[in-house]
Amino acid sequence: MPVARVHRISATAPDDVSGIEAAIANGTMAPEGILAIFGKTEGNGLVNDFSRGFAVQSLRLMLERHLDTDSAAAVCTVMSGGTEGGMAPHWLVLERHEGEGMPGPALAIGRAHTPDLPAEHLGRPEQAAQVAEGVSAAMRDAGIDSADDVHFVQIKCPLLTAQRISEAEARGAGVAIRDTLKSMGASRAASALGVGIALGEFPADAVSAGRINTDTSLWSGRASTSSGIELLNHEIVVLGMSNAWSGPLAVDHAVMADGIDIEPVRGALARLGLESPGQLPPEMRGRLVALLSKAEASKSARLREYRHTMNDDSDISSTRHARAFVAGALGSLVGHAEIFVSGGAEHQGPDGGGPCAVIAERAQ
Repeated sequence: MPVARVHRISATAPDDVSGIEAAIANGTMAPEGILAIFGKTEGNGLVNDFSRGFAVQSLRLMLERHLDTDSAAAVCTVMSGGTEGGMAPHWLVLERHEGEGMPGPALAIGRAHTPDLPAEHLGRPEQAAQVAEGVSAAMRDAGIDSADDVHFVQIKCPLLTAQRISEAEARGAGVAIRDTLKSMGASRAASALGVGIALGEFPADAVSAGRINTDTSLWSGRASTSSGIELLNHEIVVLGMSNAWSGPLAVDHAVMADGIDIEPVRGALARLGLESPGQLPPEMRGRLVALLSKAEASKSARLREYRHTMNDDSDISSTRHARAFVAGALGSLVGHAEIFVSGGAEHQGPDGGGPCAVIAERAQ
């Protein structure tokens, strides 16, 4: 029976894979069981954030020392750039192995890689449809039959560069957006809507070109999408609960209505046996394996009726402000800042808010 393991490993730099190597060397982690690696890297999180590609290259080279080339390439490497504020750079290594653990339902993990996305499909319904197919494939890989059992879908999606736009236009294909920075949001938006389609949160015909990245009333409560220059396809990881899996880990999710709406996350922690009226005490903190969240500055430029200036800063992207802000709010709840906060939550939760996932050890 499959058992999920999730390892949170600190990183001193985007190429610091020494902690993963050490876990493999001491037998804590089996390389052949690694399904995915999520990384928070300390770049700017924008188009030219090559810390993500640097991290992916470092991870692939490390994996190829333990696996054949195809097996190493099958590992989903989801890098999220930007560790602003006190957010700590780290890896989350998701592993599957066979064994017998605590009876289920337990954490189940599935993954999928889509084909490369044509540049002209980015930010359009075609991208949402491709992602929806990929999410369904990842659910099958996890052995999750019901969308109700899915708690989080983490996706790495592509963006547009000047070269990719030129190549599309040279073959007579027009792109949805020519601004490369804004293409990141368009890709995140269409990918999130694809998650919503796959999970039955809204019908496929609700996702029209005119609603993508514009209609904030259409959102998924379980999608987390991050765009990057380092890939042309989508890498999709589904986290859910299944009776077909055993082991000590469980996952739950919550949706923050805004950047300081920590009470739903407190509720998810409580459902996993980590109930605390204040910040998690050390004995509970040790059972918290991972906290993942989306963050964005609201388009209204208001936070609970008060004006914020995140969208007005010409020097620092609003996504960078939002990551630091939400990481601080969540860190005050759980007692540390080794948290996976991804910026840009288009169609991922309500405007200014975003979904969160909590992975924790179940009480014995």
